[in-house]
Amino acid sequence: MDLEELIHNCKKGKRQAQAELYRKYSGVLFGMCLKYSRNQTEAEDNLHDSFMTIFNKIDQYKFNGSFEGWIKRITVNTVLQKYRKEQYMDVVSENVGEVVEVDTEQADISLSTLLGYIQELPNKYRLTFNLYVLDGYSHKEISEMLGTSTGTSKSNLARAKMILREKIEKENINIA
Repeated sequence: MDLEELIHNCKKGKRQAQAELYRKYSGVLFGMCLKYSRNQTEAEDNLHDSFMTIFNKIDQYKFNGSFEGWIKRITVNTVLQKYRKEQYMDVVSENVGEVVEVDTEQADISLSTLLGYIQELPNKYRLTFNLYVLDGYSHKEISEMLGTSTGTSKSNLARAKMILREKIEKENINIA
């Protein structure tokens, strides 16, 4: 079954098509959920919630643009909406201060270790870091998504980088 047929069958509510869509995209979406979550259990919950939203809104997909891009956007929005509802997003000072760069290419650090450090960040910092650094959103877009100011987005990013740098340095990992 090709993707277009699979989507049409999902729009008709066919369980077999939904299961196939889940199998096809759960891996990539779980990776996204893992980036934004504090642990694997929370990522699994976020993945489940994202697929529920995807299946509830699949009628809105009009075959314009990438389907994978569309479901990724739904996943990010579902996770962010959850955090907004749970009021994890505290407002912080908008003083950005010194921007600290963490050069992971020159650091002797594994991807899994870095992901662990990112997952340990407070929610507001983790979400901002992932949206900006890993997903390429601008501070303006992030502020709209998280309901904060662009200054707060910049401040949260700077603080996230500082925390990550401290964690990496604490482990005595060589950073250039």
